Amino acid sequence: MSADPSVFLMGEEVGEYQGAYKISKGLLDKYGPDRVLDTPITEAGFTGIGVGAAYHGLRPIVEFMTFNFSMQAIDHIINSAAKSNYMSAGQISVPIVFRGPNGAAAGVGAQHSQCYAAWYAHVPGLKVLAPYSAEDARGLLKAAIRDPDPVVFLENELLYGESFPVSAEVLDSSFCLPIGKAKIERQGKDVTITAFSKMVGYALQAADILAKEGISAEVINLRSIRPLDRAAINASVRKTNRLVTVEEGFPQHGIGAEICMSVVEDSFAYLDAPVERIAGADVPMPYAANLERMAVPQVDDIVRAAKRACYRAVPMAATA
Repeated sequence: MSADPSVFLMGEEVGEYQGAYKISKGLLDKYGPDRVLDTPITEAGFTGIGVGAAYHGLRPIVEFMTFNFSMQAIDHIINSAAKSNYMSAGQISVPIVFRGPNGAAAGVGAQHSQCYAAWYAHVPGLKVLAPYSAEDARGLLKAAIRDPDPVVFLENELLYGESFPVSAEVLDSSFCLPIGKAKIERQGKDVTITAFSKMVGYALQAADILAKEGISAEVINLRSIRPLDRAAINASVRKTNRLVTVEEGFPQHGIGAEICMSVVEDSFAYLDAPVERIAGADVPMPYAANLERMAVPQVDDIVRAAKRACYRAVPMAATA
């Protein structure tokens, strides 16, 4: 916002209240009410205003208090933003970022806990990012704001309260991450584990447990859901010969299904075991804490899946 006066933030409680989760703390005092705009509780209205502003050369950042509420504005996100560049033969650029918490929080029920990564990654014209660490959030958000295309930026409410080590490079004002590139969070040789957002932390915990049992797991932080870094995923699988995909979202038509198909298409001959897919339960998120835990992937689920992949070989094809 300091570098580009065309960038502005809008959404519910982003200004006076400094953000529902204090993400925009201090921005109103620094940039004023013309660039940090509190809106009514009308996602369809302020999202449409944001898209219109992007048509005219501004760079809006539209915050949803939860991505579940983006459903109120999905027509603007998909029809007005994602499709405009293509349908105008490149004449209309829509440099807008839609950001806010996505996925399961804690005790907030089905209307506030759904993962929309697969929904939005399905749409041509959108870029979809899902940061895990402070490094991801800083580098990817800057890239998203600078990008000429609409970007869906999926944060996680529970990660807002976590702290991450950051290097001097990350803190430098010029730091930015490329869109479409995954990060190898942990090198390994026995099994590849792909994850995004909060599930990266769970995958890393699982890798620690597996290491104590002699299994070396490589953990890939996807970072970018669309475009997906298929090259990095396939290169890892060709090294480890096994794959476990992890996501909070529903299993059917999910991110793990797309990753599995990518590996089947490009690296099937390298697989020594069937792909293991860990996903949320195929039910709306329960409110009760005990049921909620059962509906979301846990570290133990990842450990068991990795062990199955490592201890179960692909049967040899029958010979005539």
